[in-house]
Amino acid sequence: MSQTLHADVVVLGAGPGGYAAAFRAADLGKSVILIDKGQTLGGVCLNRGCIPSKALLHLARVKSESSEVEQFGLTFQEPQWDLEKVKQWKDKRVVGRLTKGIAALAKARKVQVLTGSGVFTSSGSLEVTQADGVVEVTYTDVIIAVGSHPTKIPSFPEDPRIMNSTGALELDGVPEELLIIGGGYIGLEMGTIYSALGSNITVVEFMPNLLPGADPDVVKPLEQRLKKDFKSIRTGTKVQGITPHDDHLEVSIEGKKSVEKLKVDKVLVAVGRRPNTHGSGFENIGIDIDERGFIKVDEHRQTNIPHVYAIGDITGDPMLAHKATYEGKVAAEYICGEPAAYDVKVIPAVIFTDPEIAWAGLTETQAKEQGVEYDKGVFPWSASGRALALGRTEGFSKALFDKESGKLIGMSIVGTNAGDLIAEAVLAMEMGADAEDISLIIHPHPSLSESVGNAAEIVAGSITDLFAPKN
Repeated sequence: MSQTLHADVVVLGAGPGGYAAAFRAADLGKSVILIDKGQTLGGVCLNRGCIPSKALLHLARVKSESSEVEQFGLTFQEPQWDLEKVKQWKDKRVVGRLTKGIAALAKARKVQVLTGSGVFTSSGSLEVTQADGVVEVTYTDVIIAVGSHPTKIPSFPEDPRIMNSTGALELDGVPEELLIIGGGYIGLEMGTIYSALGSNITVVEFMPNLLPGADPDVVKPLEQRLKKDFKSIRTGTKVQGITPHDDHLEVSIEGKKSVEKLKVDKVLVAVGRRPNTHGSGFENIGIDIDERGFIKVDEHRQTNIPHVYAIGDITGDPMLAHKATYEGKVAAEYICGEPAAYDVKVIPAVIFTDPEIAWAGLTETQAKEQGVEYDKGVFPWSASGRALALGRTEGFSKALFDKESGKLIGMSIVGTNAGDLIAEAVLAMEMGADAEDISLIIHPHPSLSESVGNAAEIVAGSITDLFAPKN
């Protein structure tokens, strides 16, 4: 070994959960080493996922709006893409600015950052392979935050024209015909981006509906819009195989009635993510891993080895950055003697398409499956002054309240900025609010946030923006 280092807390993986854990532990007085194989901090989310995709989705939305406002009397010339400038803006001014910010925060907190691949050699040590040698790192406690990777379909051929989400975000040209395998949030977000760039999008989804985790009525406004923007959406369909040719890819898809062959320029595989179980030496320390490859943890994010913790994607669904961040803080605080535990009531989910879809707590589908009796308030955005002013009335806000306790147990929103609006519902559920509590809050007018209060008012019986006959 060229060098040996020690810290109170070592964090393996510098994604949103990892750097949050490292920074929180440092703030609470621990010496911290943060290890990541990437050249910049932030993990997949910041460098190759959440942030760059949202930057590109913003541009897609601006392009779409520039054509839609023509019906209101405002006309623009047809937008022209400069892909090189787009890439520079995405990489340097968005991603680059954030990664530099995180590096500065690590330095300010005196968190030591090691760039390299960390592998456990024992329950108390890691070997970190860096460009200039191997470093042995020992610790009192360690937090595993190594994340996940895109699912790969083994039967597909090795071909650069078959991409995952990371490759798609590189913007290495715009294919005329793009087939997306997977109608989940990654597939639909990337489809929205490439459709705006000029690609003809075909989506193939094995399940009968897009976005299987969301209620069908919530997905419907998005699906109706995507059917106008995309070339084709095939649900209940699977890809049998892909055959490379010099000038195209031939994709065989099996639908409800027949097998069809499509010629496309590129294929995006977006069928989910898998935990990074292998490559970090978990087998060397005897850590408990379930049959799907996730590390088992308790409410403190503690594994079967008392001083070894795990957070984020490696611990299971939902694989969301905000969940990882919360878990990172829980693990760090518990290590530092704080009474911290993972006891959240709800975790919000957001699909950043146009319109956006967001939900928290129980969906209506889940409530029915679980036999939960509820009262429902649905406020259509066609009755919202703000939505009318924006020209985006296809959305709605749906609130579910437990019939016995009256408390809010679920909220689903589809429409512009749904991802921001869902935060009020999350707070309401964490605080145990009922319909009257929410309806008595004065929401700003005119705003989309009023729709959350309006949905509650329907159940509370105090709605004035709609005529709701009494039960």
